[in-house]
Amino acid sequence: MNIRITRVHTPTPELERFLTDHLRDMEATAPPESRHALDIARLLAPTVRLFTATVDGVLAGTGALAALEPGHEELKSMRTAPAMRGRGVASVMLAALLDDARDRGIGRVSLETGADDFFWAAHRLYTQAGFDECEPFGRYTDDPHSLFMTIRVAPRTLPVSVATGPQPVPGALAPVPR
Repeated sequence: MNIRITRVHTPTPELERFLTDHLRDMEATAPPESRHALDIARLLAPTVRLFTATVDGVLAGTGALAALEPGHEELKSMRTAPAMRGRGVASVMLAALLDDARDRGIGRVSLETGADDFFWAAHRLYTQAGFDECEPFGRYTDDPHSLFMTIRVAPRTLPVSVATGPQPVPGALAPVPR
């Protein structure tokens, strides 16, 4: 399976439906004030980097990074299409997002996810990737419906050249064969 990760700058009807389904999925997991998923307009804001995962040209997942403060971003809108769950789409997306953060010199990525059993697979994914539970960050406050996690990421660079300095690793968001 070939999973292709692409940065998105403009909405499509397919992406809008996918993200509307994401918001709908969240409705049963917590009261409105405890749901923090972003709609398409906010995911396309200049301070957010939205990505899609496709398999054979079909939208299979989304993920985004939203700026919080210099060097610290928040993971947002991680979703895998129900028919594609358990096939590695989320793992590939998460790796691509962390690579994107590293390549831009972001030192910390945090996330808020639901505390409900619905989010068990997400908790496992983030823990396996190296995220640790943390206190609420940014504008979040303690909430029994939320779980907060964070990871420190080190810039990924090639050896330093006297002439050019550190260079990002090329192809960080290239398609990942599966």
